[in-house]
Amino acid sequence: MLMSASSDFLALCREQIALLTQGLGATLSIVYLTQELVETPSGEAKLIPVVIYPETALLPAGEETAEATVHKQLQVGNVFILPNQQRRLLTAGSESPTSSPESEIPDASQPHLKEEYLFSGNQIVLPLVYEGVMMGLLVTGREDRGWNEHEESQIQRIAQTLAIACILDQRRAWFEQQLHEQQVLQEKQRDLLDNLLHQFRNPLTALRTFGKLLLKRLRPADTNRNVANSIVRESDRLQELLQQFDQVIDLTEADLAPLHLPEEVFVEATIQKDAKPPLLLPGTGDKAVDCSLADILEPLLISAKAIAQERKLKLITEIQQNSPLVRANVKALREVLTNIIDNALKYTPTGGKILIQAGQEKANFQGIVISDNGPGIPPQDLEHLGERHYRGVQAQTEIPGTGLGLAIAKQLIEQMQGEIEVFSPAINSKITSTDAPGTTFIIWLPEV
Repeated sequence: MLMSASSDFLALCREQIALLTQGLGATLSIVYLTQELVETPSGEAKLIPVVIYPETALLPAGEETAEATVHKQLQVGNVFILPNQQRRLLTAGSESPTSSPESEIPDASQPHLKEEYLFSGNQIVLPLVYEGVMMGLLVTGREDRGWNEHEESQIQRIAQTLAIACILDQRRAWFEQQLHEQQVLQEKQRDLLDNLLHQFRNPLTALRTFGKLLLKRLRPADTNRNVANSIVRESDRLQELLQQFDQVIDLTEADLAPLHLPEEVFVEATIQKDAKPPLLLPGTGDKAVDCSLADILEPLLISAKAIAQERKLKLITEIQQNSPLVRANVKALREVLTNIIDNALKYTPTGGKILIQAGQEKANFQGIVISDNGPGIPPQDLEHLGERHYRGVQAQTEIPGTGLGLAIAKQLIEQMQGEIEVFSPAINSKITSTDAPGTTFIIWLPEV
């Protein structure tokens, strides 16, 4: 992964180089950062220049410059050679870096190291070191004269300032990366919770409907009416709790907005990310099996007919019993069909019709067709179907929804190597009209 140096750090580098130029008369100054922040047995590390003065020091090939001379002095092949000392280089993600006898780089101000960093008398190369961590180099020089002891001391303080600023900047980037990863994890957890709550709504709706139908069919003197009343009462209570839960976890997009790290300069780091965990969906871990679409639809149609009766809708079914088997994850397929049938029941107005057909065929696929004569889906919304939390024009209505049903259905069908087609207006003329264009969903699954 790449970790960037911030614009604030670069600005500080320019200010320190301005001190060298204006205060000490330096005619060349370069700040290098380590590019590959990994340990190497030879003590070698690649360097990249991040701030150069003067900027014209980088000239076309063939023209010699002071900066090019420094490169030659520091470079062997394509690798910049740091002074031959054992050291530990900066690795993002490490705890507070600490030095050890084997890895510590002695301070460049020590007398026995000074000569090692001197080039051509007028150029000084100082490592940017903090707590035994090598982060780069400061190279500076002037053409007209050498440096006295006081000037060398000032240059060393500038190098120390840059080293401290660099480690703080890298830690800042590391902490921002950690925060970003926490936000990503939070979003994944929210998706997981949304999926579970959405899957909870469908059986709850069926339970409430069954309880109300049972209450209507029992005579006033029937002793079981108390049981039926309890079913309705408790299902209503669950519905209220579910609505309250939705309000509590309703995070906005701004709450989950990812951080955008600055991109001026990049330095390699060694952050390891965990593999993206799959969302907990129906049938997770179950294997696909050979199954009959008619058998899978049977229990779903019982619930759908009860809900349609309660909402004064006409449910028409055309199920072929001897169709070829399909390869599918049974639990996942039932969740897909439940979501799409529930949408048809929810968005079809009172007195409307819903048609469910099974047995349609195309090359190596079997299909289930679910059509309604509701208001249909506007063209601008069709292209967004399957996006999580997208509801389009339906968000302006009083019909409750989360925009998750089709997103979950699409993901599950893709896992089964199938596909979903959506047509609006509906393609079934048996139940549609110009006043009620409706929508058709076709779920295609591979034949055995």
